[in-house]
Amino acid sequence: MIKLMKYLKKSAGYVVLIIALLFLQAYCDLSLPDYTSKIVNVGIQQSGIEDSVPEKIRKTSMDNLKLFMDEDDKETIDSYYEEDGDNLVLKDDVKSEERDVLNDILVKPMMIAASFSSGSDEVNEMLAKMGVPEGTDPMQAIAQMPEEALASMIGKISEKIDKMQPSILTQAGVAYVKSEYEAMGEDVDAIQMHYIKISGVKMLGMALITMLCAICVVFLSSRVAAALGHDLRNAVYNKVISFSSREYHKFSTASLITRCTNDIQQVQQVMAMLFRIVLYAPILGIGGVIRVLQTDSSMTWILGLAVGLILVVIVVLFQVAMPKFTILQTLVDKLNLVTREILTGIPVIRAFSREKHEEERFEEANLRLTKTNLFVNRCMTFMMPTMMLIMNGVSVLIIYSGSYAVDNGTMQVGNVMAFIQYAMQIIMSFLMITAMSIMLPRANVAALRINDVLKTKVSVTDPENPVQPDANVKGTVEFDHVSFAYPEAGENVLTDISFKAEKGETIAVIGSTGSGKSTLVNLIPRFYDVTEGRVLVDGVDVREMTQKEVRSRLGYVPQKGVLFSGTIDSNIRYGKTDISEAEVKEAAEIAQATEFIDAKPEKYTSPIAQGGTNVSGGQKQRLSIARAIAKKPEIFIFDDSFSALDFKTDSTLRKALKEHTKDATTIIVAQRISTILNADKIIVLDDGHMAGIGTHGELMKNCEVYRQIAMSQLSEEELA
Repeated sequence: MIKLMKYLKKSAGYVVLIIALLFLQAYCDLSLPDYTSKIVNVGIQQSGIEDSVPEKIRKTSMDNLKLFMDEDDKETIDSYYEEDGDNLVLKDDVKSEERDVLNDILVKPMMIAASFSSGSDEVNEMLAKMGVPEGTDPMQAIAQMPEEALASMIGKISEKIDKMQPSILTQAGVAYVKSEYEAMGEDVDAIQMHYIKISGVKMLGMALITMLCAICVVFLSSRVAAALGHDLRNAVYNKVISFSSREYHKFSTASLITRCTNDIQQVQQVMAMLFRIVLYAPILGIGGVIRVLQTDSSMTWILGLAVGLILVVIVVLFQVAMPKFTILQTLVDKLNLVTREILTGIPVIRAFSREKHEEERFEEANLRLTKTNLFVNRCMTFMMPTMMLIMNGVSVLIIYSGSYAVDNGTMQVGNVMAFIQYAMQIIMSFLMITAMSIMLPRANVAALRINDVLKTKVSVTDPENPVQPDANVKGTVEFDHVSFAYPEAGENVLTDISFKAEKGETIAVIGSTGSGKSTLVNLIPRFYDVTEGRVLVDGVDVREMTQKEVRSRLGYVPQKGVLFSGTIDSNIRYGKTDISEAEVKEAAEIAQATEFIDAKPEKYTSPIAQGGTNVSGGQKQRLSIARAIAKKPEIFIFDDSFSALDFKTDSTLRKALKEHTKDATTIIVAQRISTILNADKIIVLDDGHMAGIGTHGELMKNCEVYRQIAMSQLSEEELA
């Protein structure tokens, strides 16, 4: 997958935007549990009062609190409050850090003041020891105490307060502020509702931002994935188009089709989910851990246990299922290959009554793919229930441990709820990654298969400094001591072939099956490059010319006629689209195709099915020949292109072709002697060697191989 990331360069801006949106979404998602905690802790339990810093307080109450402060703390308090009649009001520009300092200063005095005002037996006993008469205001009595005695008393009380949990101190401070608000006639219920409403609106805002971010990420990631799929398909197509016949032998047609469709689709789907899940999950998980540590670190061991269990499940599943993902794509290839072979060979299958055999072949390939798919899916079915069990177990464990923490005063209820939510977010991030683990291995295999095609080195390439043939030299083909061996073959297919075809000449190539006839003519358009020697077109080595330049001079008719979906007209124009209608008809007439074309209702606009399946073999060959004639090349190459024609059509076509191509060089590969009797030169191949070269009469006298071929096909009278 990583090797294919270079194709994301065009979408780099979108990728950066997606990552920014994911961070924003994660921030909002991770903020929601904090707001839930505050609504429970502050909004419900503390009546909307956040801390021990009152927004407004009576002067007398503040004077009482100052009894339990040192001089520095008193000065700090005075600097943040301003007088408003009988009350003191907190200034508007107080920052959160400064508010925390005020809270730390006020919370202890508030607890002490609340304790003395509570009228408890312990307080009454303490006042009695101090000699304060019963019924006297405790705060007035404390105010009249000597400084040393007051300091000693405050020190003893502070020691006890320091041993208390922070949550107890917070609750005591909030209770004092609440009682102060009530004493001043403030509507505490309104304060509480205002806090809950504001927090609720903030939560809704966060949820809305999360939703918008998620929508934008889905849209942008789909766009990026679609662009990646488009670019990969283009890259694979362009690479395959540049392949020589040597590279085509490395990959089967079915495999190339699978790689260009199914494999790229796999990568595209994963890429669309990669940003939404694979990138988002770590951001959410790490952010959740940081928030948990900020909330309360006493229960992080529960998260560690959960994550450990999840990792064990993932590792086990990967060990079992991962090897099968690699096999899966190979089995898809195999099924495609069998299906394509059966569909292509249906007439032969029916003719030999082999339907049952082919059905068994298909069923075997289909069954192997199904079994592998089922195995992988069965492995993955254990994943979600196991993960849900871990998730629910973690929730129970958090509630169990949290209940004790709340009871001991070390934790608040809202913090327990927030911890559960953060834990679920962390576990969900692992769940998302685990869900992707089903698709990632298969997509990785698909990506490797795509990369195999893209990194394949093409054996036939254009030269850096191509040579242009002399404009005065046209239509010459020369083989200069040419030898050729197929890649990884042990021996040559052609050995030391030398001949030259001049402009206007007809050169025929004949030989027994497997003698190398088709291989010889395939070296001219550079379908392969020679192993030794040179092939020259118009006096220049074809390896020193661009492939386009070489092929622009050729009119090639393959052994098996290939037509493309479209019309008869579009197929004849295939090599030269800008020719006139008259030229199309002329090419068809020379190729002896007008007879069956005129018989069709739509004539030249008659449709041709993919592969030319709606025309006969002979009609297909004649249209292929017409296509080469319409191009008006310097050199015609006919690779056994008359084999499907009857003798009459063959003879008429060759006669018309001779007249039309008198200024062009013609190279004909043939099996029938009758096709090449009048050739200027006949090259006889025998097991890759040149057994002879000359006219028909010359070869009958001095070439035994040619004489045997001729006598096996024609009578002595015909040969004479």
